[in-house]
Amino acid sequence: MPALNLLDSRRIDPSVDHEIQAIATGSAAGSTCDADLAAAPWDFDTVPGYGPGASLGDVIPTGSPLQGALPASYREASEDELHARIVAAKAALGDRVVILGHFYQREEVVRHADYVGDSFQLAKAAQALPDAEAIVFCGVHFMAETADLLSAPGQAVILPNLAAGCSMADMADIDQVEECWEQLADLYGPLDVPDADGLLPVIPVTYMNSSAAIKGFVGRNGGIVCTSSNARTVLEWAFARGRRVLFFPDQHLGRNTAKAMGVPLDRMPIWNPNRALGGSSAAELDDARVILWHGFCSVHRRFTVEQIEKARAEHPGVKVIVHPECPMPVVDAADEAGSTDVIRRAIEEATEPTTFAVGTEINLVQRLAAQHPQHTIFCLDPVVCPCSTMYRIHPGYLAWTLEELVAGRVVNRITVPDSVADPARVALDRMLACVPQAPARSN
Repeated sequence: MPALNLLDSRRIDPSVDHEIQAIATGSAAGSTCDADLAAAPWDFDTVPGYGPGASLGDVIPTGSPLQGALPASYREASEDELHARIVAAKAALGDRVVILGHFYQREEVVRHADYVGDSFQLAKAAQALPDAEAIVFCGVHFMAETADLLSAPGQAVILPNLAAGCSMADMADIDQVEECWEQLADLYGPLDVPDADGLLPVIPVTYMNSSAAIKGFVGRNGGIVCTSSNARTVLEWAFARGRRVLFFPDQHLGRNTAKAMGVPLDRMPIWNPNRALGGSSAAELDDARVILWHGFCSVHRRFTVEQIEKARAEHPGVKVIVHPECPMPVVDAADEAGSTDVIRRAIEEATEPTTFAVGTEINLVQRLAAQHPQHTIFCLDPVVCPCSTMYRIHPGYLAWTLEELVAGRVVNRITVPDSVADPARVALDRMLACVPQAPARSN
C-alpha cells in the first residue's frame, strides 16, 4: 500500500514548534494562544488537562488517562539526537512496526511516519497492514482505539503519549449518550420499533472523532459512524431508516452537512446533556430532523467570518477553504469546505499559483505551505494555536516507544474490550459501505 503523503525536502520550514520557539524567544514576530506551548509536553503530563493550545480551556473528564514519566534521556535529548534515535530504532525494527501520523501532528513526528493522513485514512491503513507486529499511532486516543478495532488480532496498537486525548470526543461520554437515549425513548416510544412507513424514531450517528464506547453504542442501536468526507452519504443512509438523526459529538459538522442537504435550521435543535430534554421542548424534538449534540472542535471554533473578511481585503482573489467542523457562518462565508484530505487535494490540484487562506489546524497548513511554494498559503487565524492534544505527541515519546519495542517491550498499548469492539465494528462496517459518489466538497 503506498504512502498517503510521504514528505520530502522543504524550501520552507514547516515546523510549528520552530515558529513557537522563535516567537517565545522574541526572534520572530507573531503570537501564540498560550505561552506554555514553548514548553515540552511532559511538563504537563502529571496534571489532568489537555495541555496548552486550542483546547486549554476545555474541561477534561475525571479519570482521563495520564502519561507516566518519560525517562530523562529522552527529555534532555536535542531534536537532532531524537531524530537519529528514531531512525535507528525504525531500522532495527524493520517491517515489524509501522508508524501512522495524522495530518495535525508536529513536523518533527510526521517526518518519521510511514503513512500520513486523516483519522479515517489512517484507520484504513491500519486495516491494510496485518503483517506488522505493532502500529505506532501518532494521533489521539480515539484514533488509536479505531486502529485497534480494525487491525488484525494480535497486533499491538501504541499511542506514544497516553495524555493525547480529544476534547471534542470527550464532549459526548457514554453515560451522557445513554441518558439522552433513554429520554428520547420516553418521548418517542420504543426506539427499535419502526412506524407504518418502516422508519425508526431516531438513528444515532457518531462522528469518527468519538470514543470506542460511543461507536459501540451506535452499533448496538442501529446506527453508523461518519467521517467529514462521507457525512452527507451517511445522513442519507440514516434518513432512509429513521425519522430523525441524533448526531454527535460535533454540532458543526452535523449542522453544516444537514443544512447543505436542505434541512431547515429550526429542525436541528441542540442537545445539551446538562439539561432536561437537552434544553429543547418536546415539540421541538418531535419536529426535529437532526438533533445536534452540544460538542465542537476547539481548533476549528477559533475561525471567524472576520478573519475571512480580513483575508479577502488583504489578498484580493484569495481562495478561502475551511474544514466543516468550523461554525456555520464561517463555512457559509468560505469558498469551499471539506475534510483535511479535501483541503489537501484542492491545493495539490491547483494548476496556477493561488493564494489560499485555510481554516484548519496550523500544522497541516504550514506543511502544505512548505510542500507547495508556488502558492501563497496561510492560516486564517493569525495566532499560532495548534491542537492541544495532537501536540502532546513529541519526538521524545516516539523515540521511547520505538526503543522499547526494540528491547522487546510494548508500552502504551491501546485495546478495546470485545464487548465494545464487536458492536463498534458493526457501526464502522456500515460507515465503510457509505462511499460518496464524488469528492465531498461544498461551497
